[in-house]
Amino acid sequence: MLPIQLFRQNKELILEGLKKKNFKEPELVDKIIELDEQRRQLQVENDTLAASANAAAKSIGQLMAKGDKEAAEQLKTEVAQNKEKAKHLSQRLDQLEKELHDTLVLLPNMPHNSVPSGKTPEENEVVRNGGSTPDLSAQKLAHWDLAAKYKVIDFELGNKITGSGFPVYTGQGARLQRALISYFLNFNIDAGYMEYYPPYMVNAASAYGTGQLPDKEGQMYHVTEDGFFLIPTSEVPVTNIYRDTILAEQELPVKMTAFSPCFRREAGSYGKDVRGLNRVHQFDKVEIVQLAHPDKSYQALEEMVAHVEKLIQSLGLQYRILRLCGGDMSFASALTYDFEVYSAAQERWLEVSSVSNFEVFQTNRMKIRFKDAGGKTQLAHSLNGSSLALPRIMACILENHQTPAGIRIPEALQPYFGKAMIN
Repeated sequence: MLPIQLFRQNKELILEGLKKKNFKEPELVDKIIELDEQRRQLQVENDTLAASANAAAKSIGQLMAKGDKEAAEQLKTEVAQNKEKAKHLSQRLDQLEKELHDTLVLLPNMPHNSVPSGKTPEENEVVRNGGSTPDLSAQKLAHWDLAAKYKVIDFELGNKITGSGFPVYTGQGARLQRALISYFLNFNIDAGYMEYYPPYMVNAASAYGTGQLPDKEGQMYHVTEDGFFLIPTSEVPVTNIYRDTILAEQELPVKMTAFSPCFRREAGSYGKDVRGLNRVHQFDKVEIVQLAHPDKSYQALEEMVAHVEKLIQSLGLQYRILRLCGGDMSFASALTYDFEVYSAAQERWLEVSSVSNFEVFQTNRMKIRFKDAGGKTQLAHSLNGSSLALPRIMACILENHQTPAGIRIPEALQPYFGKAMIN
């Protein structure tokens, strides 16, 4: 949620940012400014009445002490009338604050000035490329065929147990999943991230805090009777660890990592892009989250990008890093880098990670603050990244490392997997 001070200070900046994000309701900016002005005026009236009531209370005591009961009673009547007026003002103030809040949460975060303009993924900016395209034989297979050949994933069994988009990993496939999770977590821990094992369901306050509500409600699985949501990423519970917390400046940055299954309805997905592991409703992911000083958050973002890049490099996969354009960014992000890995069998790029800086958009909702050296309380910046999402990484390992003898396991993974090949 954008701080209300930004609307008071720089309306044009907000309108420019909303335009870059292709937001369709810029008129909400004027509504927010008007509601804020009404609220501030009412607050002044309310404060004035409160001050008057306090002064009157002292005067009544003094009049009673002097024996001037008539004047004291008259003043009591005025105080009673002012209290009734203050009650109505307070109710109106509560209504205005709710309307202002409910309007504020409809606006996305402002894009960083380095975000390119554009509306579609084709307009994202390639920052850099890495790795090389593997030289596969003419008999190369896509991962869904390799999964059947080596009995590592059973898509039909998942359909039987639950439905489409819920694969069952079997044998060496389950073993590879476990190896990837352990390797990713240890890679993050070695870089200074503290590991957490969070709940897989969150309440509405947590989903609201990270921006899933009200923006992505239709994409989450909702446990209606309890009001809980299955998490779309461990970013949600992990970032909420520090909700309503005031940190000391020296505690920043806070670096956290977690593994969790992720649950996404992916409503509206169809066609070739959803085949196999390309798009599923339940998948495993290891996440990194940082809470950073506002002056250092973009340095932290670049460090997180470099960290994820090294992780992908260690798997021997061809990749590229994209800076997302305004129209392809998430609701809450100020700047996002996407990592895509090249699937040599499918001959297409697959997204495997997003690394984002949310600045104060999430922390303003969650009231995650810190006290600086001068004792002033400020909002921290929040960042997060996939490190990594497993389904498409698994797909690309199977496809890009296929050989006539089997699937070659990247050297960095072999201590976790226990062997050099799937065969």
